[in-house]
Amino acid sequence: MSTPAALHIVCPHCHTTNRVQPADQAKAPDCGRCHRPLFEGEPLELDAASFDKHLMRNQIALVVDFWAPWCGPCLQMAPFFHEAAIALEPQVRLAKLDTEAQPQIAARYGIRSIPTMIVFRGGQELARTSGAMATDGITRWIRSVL
Repeated sequence: MSTPAALHIVCPHCHTTNRVQPADQAKAPDCGRCHRPLFEGEPLELDAASFDKHLMRNQIALVVDFWAPWCGPCLQMAPFFHEAAIALEPQVRLAKLDTEAQPQIAARYGIRSIPTMIVFRGGQELARTSGAMATDGITRWIRSVL
């Protein structure tokens, strides 16, 4: 019987791609380079330098919350998005992208209203939704997409 292929998981700290066996994914794996946890139940803050690495190199789904610091609904949804990260990791990586600080990435994906969440897998957009949601709505929507 063959063992399943290792998954590529990008470290949220040093952005190095790690190979993780699927059976070890839920066992709190550490990064081989910086030795910090690959999953901490926290949404990852992305910038222009880290966005494409996480988008293209992760072999788990990436859900990005496109938000801005002046957006009331975005701020209201932030703790729910954090709770969803706790519920969905390590099968899904949740991340946030500040559209004010990273307008070029927001423009690349045609973000016109915030908050907008996009589910990516293998670098491809699978689905998107706009508007603030509570934790159960976020997790239910992501699970329905995947």
